[in-house]
Amino acid sequence: MNIHEYQAKDLMKKFGIKVLGGQVAHTVDEAVEAAKKLDSNVWVVKAQIHAGGRGKAGGVKVAKSLEEVKEHATNILGKVLVTHQTGPEGKEVKKLLIEQGCDIDHEYYVGLVLDRGTGKVVFMASSEGGVEIEKVAEETPEKIHKVFIDPAVGYTSYVGRRLGYAMGMKGDVLKKCNKFLEGLYNLYMESDCTAAEINPLVTTKDGEVLALDAKLNFDANAMFRHPDIDALKDLNEESEKEVEAAKYGLSYIELDGNIGCLVNGAGLAMATMDIIKLHGGDPANFLDVGGGATKETVEKGFSIILSDPNVKAILVNIFGGIMKCDIIAEGVLAAAKSVDLKVPLVVRLEGTNVAMGRKILEESDLEIITASDFRDAAMKVCEAAKSQEA
Repeated sequence: MNIHEYQAKDLMKKFGIKVLGGQVAHTVDEAVEAAKKLDSNVWVVKAQIHAGGRGKAGGVKVAKSLEEVKEHATNILGKVLVTHQTGPEGKEVKKLLIEQGCDIDHEYYVGLVLDRGTGKVVFMASSEGGVEIEKVAEETPEKIHKVFIDPAVGYTSYVGRRLGYAMGMKGDVLKKCNKFLEGLYNLYMESDCTAAEINPLVTTKDGEVLALDAKLNFDANAMFRHPDIDALKDLNEESEKEVEAAKYGLSYIELDGNIGCLVNGAGLAMATMDIIKLHGGDPANFLDVGGGATKETVEKGFSIILSDPNVKAILVNIFGGIMKCDIIAEGVLAAAKSVDLKVPLVVRLEGTNVAMGRKILEESDLEIITASDFRDAAMKVCEAAKSQEA
């Protein structure tokens, strides 16, 4: 789960992490009023979308007067920003963060993630922060310094000193950076973050250490422990299909292929996408209807898949355990009839009540392509999708 920069900075303040004063604005007039309330003669107008690379895309502008604040707000609000993280379709800007300017001395990068190879949280830091950090990581990886946190010990001042020294900090700035990093680590751990990134972390001419930007990602499965954070979710930034699926307890992720997948079980769903790719196809989605799905939830999942105009064929791949094959078959038929199915449908059933499920499909008046096994299903759905593209 992602949140906006202004929301991330509000959370950071609770953990003693210093940020600049700022206010969110939804209109040009609100942007100007926000600038008036901030104690500054220089402001930064920032697009608020769930993606990095906003500066390069024209979504971050410095204003030296209220007139410039108004001009930048007018130009950015409603604009579709295309960055390396949004994809070619981009994201429309519906909110702005109006923030105080500051006298920057140096820009750094700090990130915090879980390293799955070691099973430890790792701090990453660099003295080369800013918009070119990806280039730094690719061309000069030695400038990215890492410190792994022992889960039995947690954060210690050693971690902050080592990272600070590596970035070239000294004296009071080093002490302030240590405190900053400790606050960021506590935020990461206590809020069930999956990633925390400050780019740039800056030092100012008067010796302050500040988060000039902030990006926090959270484990969606842990949000039941953090209702205050879960409430920060911006549904305008989410896929409409994914939001709709969540209402019915379906695990759906939209992809960019043309073969719709309806599967029960996350592992089987992943394997289904893999075998489709193996046979030359491209999945249009990940959809796990779960072990206890009903006829109604299957029908809803079906309709969500078909709402994607890129879908040229659908594969239903079910192993019946708790989820019985006859229930799936009834749900598939009901869904196909209710949405006026016009693309090829391949169905592979195995498990509990499989004979009943297959009989229901065979006796229906719909043109359904049945598959005998996993490989057969993948081959047939890939072929069906190709025939629709021709």
